[in-house]
Amino acid sequence: MSKKKKSKMKKTQVEQILDKNNIPYEQAEFPTHQDGDVRTMSVDHSGVDEHHIYKTLVLSGNVTGPLVGVVPVDQHLDEKKLAKVSGNKKVNMVPLKNLLKTTGYVHGANTPIGIYEKFQYPIFIDNEAKEQGEIYVSSGKLGRSVKLNSEDLAKLVHAEFADLEQHS
Repeated sequence: MSKKKKSKMKKTQVEQILDKNNIPYEQAEFPTHQDGDVRTMSVDHSGVDEHHIYKTLVLSGNVTGPLVGVVPVDQHLDEKKLAKVSGNKKVNMVPLKNLLKTTGYVHGANTPIGIYEKFQYPIFIDNEAKEQGEIYVSSGKLGRSVKLNSEDLAKLVHAEFADLEQHS
């Protein structure tokens, strides 16, 4: 039986992947709540700037098949921009009922790290992440995130930085 230290959370698969690749990160927990049939992160992010927390969106392109867009939680993904940078004519969100089958994760727990490790889908991260340096992405469990350098993340998942945000 392994002894569990109270101060450390049990590592998620994503954190183990980061360890294996010697990528520094910090564990983070954010409260979640039930929103219809999905769990979502509560807006109170314990003093963390929401613009530094990124959501992992899974779409499907007519050329690439599944692909991933990573944008700040307070922004909307511009599907036309993602289609253009990914070489697709059109991209659409993967329907909720197909998400687990497509990525291995439930809504709210999708992570570019775990998805890449499993499927090597093309991944695109909004340019802003590069400017911000450190960002939060899901660590594959609801309410759990990792804070890491966006360049380290991009290198690990072979992601491309691009302008993905919808501007009104």
